[in-house]
Amino acid sequence: CVLMMHSASCMRTVASRQAPMAILGARSIKPCFAWPASCTRHARHAPWCMHAAPPESAGHATAATVHIPPSVAPPAHGASHASSPSAPQQQQASGYRLPPKEILDIVDAEPQPGLSYSPDRTRFLQLFRPPALPPIHEMARPELKLAGLRVDPEMFARSKMGHYTGIAVVGADQVVPAPADKCMHITGYPAGAWLNYAAWSPDSTRISFTTRSPGAAGDPPREPLALWVADAATGVARPLLKNLHTVFDDYSWLDDHHIVACVVPAGVTAASAPQRPPQPPGPRIQDNSTGRKSQNRTYPDLLKDEHDVALFEHYGLSEIVVVDVRDGSVRRIAPKRMYSEVDVSPDGRYLLVSWLERPYSFNVPCGRFPKRVQLWRADGSLVREMAALPLAEDIPIAFNSTRKGPRGIDWRTDKPCELYWVEAQDGGDPAVEVSPRDIVYTLCADAASAAAAAAGGGDGNGGAGVAPRVLATTDLRCGGVAWGDDDLAILYESWWKTRRSVWWLISPGKEGANPGRELLYDRNYEDVYTDPGSPLSRRTEWGTYVLAKVDGKRQLLMEGTGATPEGNRPFLDLLDLGSRATTRLWQSSSPFYEQPGSIMNDLDHTKPVALEGLQLLLTRESAKDPPQSYIVTLTDGGKSLTERQVTNYPHPYPTLRDMQREVLRYPRNDGVMLTATLYTPPGYDAARDGPLPCVFWAYPREFKSKDAAGQMRRSPHQFTSIGSTSPTLWVARGYAVLDGPTLPIVAEGQEEPNDTFLEQLTAGAQACVDECVRRGIVDPKRVSVGGHSYGAFMAANLVTHAPGTFACGIARTGAFNRTLTPFGFQNEERTLWQAADVYARMSPFMSADKVTRPLLLIHGEDDNNPGTFPLQSERYYHALKGHGATCRLVLLPHESHGYRARESIMHTLYEMDQWVEKYAGFGRTDPDYHVDSGDEGGSA
Repeated sequence: CVLMMHSASCMRTVASRQAPMAILGARSIKPCFAWPASCTRHARHAPWCMHAAPPESAGHATAATVHIPPSVAPPAHGASHASSPSAPQQQQASGYRLPPKEILDIVDAEPQPGLSYSPDRTRFLQLFRPPALPPIHEMARPELKLAGLRVDPEMFARSKMGHYTGIAVVGADQVVPAPADKCMHITGYPAGAWLNYAAWSPDSTRISFTTRSPGAAGDPPREPLALWVADAATGVARPLLKNLHTVFDDYSWLDDHHIVACVVPAGVTAASAPQRPPQPPGPRIQDNSTGRKSQNRTYPDLLKDEHDVALFEHYGLSEIVVVDVRDGSVRRIAPKRMYSEVDVSPDGRYLLVSWLERPYSFNVPCGRFPKRVQLWRADGSLVREMAALPLAEDIPIAFNSTRKGPRGIDWRTDKPCELYWVEAQDGGDPAVEVSPRDIVYTLCADAASAAAAAAGGGDGNGGAGVAPRVLATTDLRCGGVAWGDDDLAILYESWWKTRRSVWWLISPGKEGANPGRELLYDRNYEDVYTDPGSPLSRRTEWGTYVLAKVDGKRQLLMEGTGATPEGNRPFLDLLDLGSRATTRLWQSSSPFYEQPGSIMNDLDHTKPVALEGLQLLLTRESAKDPPQSYIVTLTDGGKSLTERQVTNYPHPYPTLRDMQREVLRYPRNDGVMLTATLYTPPGYDAARDGPLPCVFWAYPREFKSKDAAGQMRRSPHQFTSIGSTSPTLWVARGYAVLDGPTLPIVAEGQEEPNDTFLEQLTAGAQACVDECVRRGIVDPKRVSVGGHSYGAFMAANLVTHAPGTFACGIARTGAFNRTLTPFGFQNEERTLWQAADVYARMSPFMSADKVTRPLLLIHGEDDNNPGTFPLQSERYYHALKGHGATCRLVLLPHESHGYRARESIMHTLYEMDQWVEKYAGFGRTDPDYHVDSGDEGGSA
């Protein structure tokens, strides 16, 4: 049984390519427990989008290092990037290997198209995807690591972007994937170009997108992205703008006829970039003579010297232009600066513009550099300066810490041009006791603009004469506002230490601070059984989204996961804000797992959302069949429901359609209830076939109470989406798989969870293995443990401290020496100097002499995750080898925290398969699988 653990954040880059669509976008409004930079960043004209859903025996002591050759030549123009060799073990490129065919076929499954509804909901874009895993030569392209960013120097864009291969306009009455004769393909752009940033115009008459060259032999040279626009009626596209600058931001529609974008300044090219001097001008010096306290986590890709600074400015500088899509005319509205964001007001008449300024830092990423934020008219004239934020090297490392000054400056979604933001009154330090802790301000752009005009206009910042309004205050950390109208908004605040979440009802149209404030919820957000859900939103005349008041009354539609001890049953409730009474309109029922989504009949902005005839997008899935989308219509107070199918995707991995799935519940030795999902191969019978080796994949998480830690958070009816490195792949190899066994680390009251991390971790893992052995499904001698990121850290600890439970381990892209992350890690807020014993005791590196089970280490050589630098795996491998442990280190060139290249993914799967087969599986090893014979110095 391989116990593998990874975080949700780690796996964002490993979205399942072949899985069907899930509905994303503005369907419901949720509180932010950590204040986002911009909660509604793309809400203005965000289309109704559907994207690909779900797109870490001891033997003889040996050691081996495998360093994969870094790259292969790109194919000729038109060559396939994903052709599969006939033999599973055939090399793809020098040093790369393929996993067994059962795994290979699943990972190489054809991806399904993306889907984006037009604002008027009469059509949608069908977005065609390339093979899910890009070739290694794409990952090997030049890349600059500057101030926490990774930049493609040829394109003046973020590096390693995905892309679409084509776009088609399809009628909304079609079922996706739409047949070829129902697809009107966008034409006119260069054949074979890669497409990005597709968006509808606000009036649904045009489609904008960007093109770029694939850069293969015979292709045009790779240059900055070009902006195109297509007529939605004919599908014919024409070019609008060259040299888009997308290092920080992409473009936005201002109105039906204009787009605002950042472009690379004239004369600035990759060839004109500063060159590193042939010899250093002097030593690199950092100085803290002032004795200022500045604690930061171990950020990657920071600026290192003045040459990096020069490159950062060369590739970060841009100009802002407005292009008229009717005639293609371009108007420059702002000079060269380090623009980081251009956010259009809902009515398109104002811009909220941010840019970075010196002094930069060698200690923090660019998100903490000095930043200036200004309010402009759409023609680029200044109305008011909103913020001039200094360098933020001194934000405390504790949770609920934040930057000093205005944060989260954004547009109210219920107003045509009104800004709001939050300012901390505790200096951003949660240790400071103060009331209020945060203040929410608002400012009408029209009022500021009128004041600026009265003061003489120009660039004199005359709009600063209008004082912002204090709208609300919070005693916890403010998590944002869900806007409705002048009568209704929801103010969120929360506190990490106590897991407390508070929702307030306010009436923004009334005078004074906290107008009409009423408490709606005050609860522990870890307690999923009492989660009331989140309010659904509706579209406004400006294309933004606001709280959906039902029948014009103070009533909201609440959708939630419906967690119960028997499993999740998503629901839709009608919440009366006056009486606080809820009426259950609908709830998912077996054998399906269904989730309500976006409101679809809210196009008439003059009318409220009506309960009778309410139309919603809904996804439906089962344990065997993938999610499909439907438009459902509720009548008779939800008692009657009619539906129309929107998607009909094929099963992404038909060979596993009949795999068996069971949600297990079992106690830990201290009484905390635990949960795991058990998969067994199709047709498996424990009584007939006996116990199996098993892949066991999970991730430890912290909780403040045993009750919350033991709650059920999944459904037996959910479909299993298999990612490109998912442990569930091993069901196809005949293994049992335990996916996501809960390993809660509980600290009640004033306790700190990591003080008993090892005890709780080993107890939880042991309880899970014991339960599966008791059921006769898992062979206790063939249980392996592994994981990704923090799961790799966990896996190394379990190999070390529970050798009687696990036969071998796999640790991918982990951190193993916590003294190298001295200012906190994961959810640990204490520093190394405050909790030295905890840091040392939790570090597998410190117990390398105790490892008696084989351990495979895999790491991306370009890992960009704070704390998991490749050095962690390299030093841990050397420590293990130095004590004679059976171990192996595989370093993947050009890979970051999550692996992307097909060659890297396939080789990772090959290594994992061979490791578990050799030490805890069926023994089906590749004769060519290289292990150190003891005569080659531990290298391959």
